[in-house]
Amino acid sequence: MSADSADREALDALEAAVTRALSRVAELEEALASAVSRSREMEGLLSAFSADEEAPQRMVARVRRLEAENGHMRERMGLGRESVERLLAKIRFLEEQR
Repeated sequence: MSADSADREALDALEAAVTRALSRVAELEEALASAVSRSREMEGLLSAFSADEEAPQRMVARVRRLEAENGHMRERMGLGRESVERLLAKIRFLEEQR
């Protein structure tokens, strides 16, 4: 292998490495811009909550109330389902009696 071809191979390898590095830098810049954007959004939300200190407490109370309501609704749905199943059983019985 001649010195020129060895130099050319080294230069090609260097160019490929630089191209990969620049591509990675571009990817990281995009990721950084996205992270900064999300961070600003979160900071805005946090300051909105911080301005009204009772808001998180109200939200927790509302979530608990809604969870309790969901529990009651599930119970009522279960009772309703049982009633429907009893009615269907009666209907089937009556149809068999025909």
